[in-house]
Amino acid sequence: MSDQYAGPAKTAAAADSAAPVYRKPMPRIDAWNKAFWEGTRDKLFMAQQDEAGNVWFPPGPMSPFTHTANWKWVQLSGQGTVVSWVVFHQKYFAGFADDVPYNVALVQLAEGPVIFTNIAGISNDKMHIGMPVKVQFNEMDGTAKLPVFVPNEEGVQ
Repeated sequence: MSDQYAGPAKTAAAADSAAPVYRKPMPRIDAWNKAFWEGTRDKLFMAQQDEAGNVWFPPGPMSPFTHTANWKWVQLSGQGTVVSWVVFHQKYFAGFADDVPYNVALVQLAEGPVIFTNIAGISNDKMHIGMPVKVQFNEMDGTAKLPVFVPNEEGVQ
């Protein structure tokens, strides 16, 4: 995966007819989040963890807890709980036109961090605070997968 990953890898003209073109904004890969996006290709949900066991997201050069650069990448359970959400009724990017209305949710991961994500597999009016969710990976452009969350009938472990 390239260090600068901005914009779709395929254009409408260059895409073959079997593969859909991904039209949504793409993440910008940098030195700190590269391992996270590489993990998504293998459907691994990763975050940084310091020597004291603290886990954080988004990635960065040092632990926000211990203020040291002594950390490693760890695989997370991919489970969490909806803390809050908003539903967008207007498209701000052309690639989201087919998704309106769509949600952007705050999910507290079982390991502690709170992340922004989307909740799929449920209508927006059925979402609720405290709803258990689990990660699933949606294809973006063939080189990365986007982690989104779906209801977890089994609850957060």
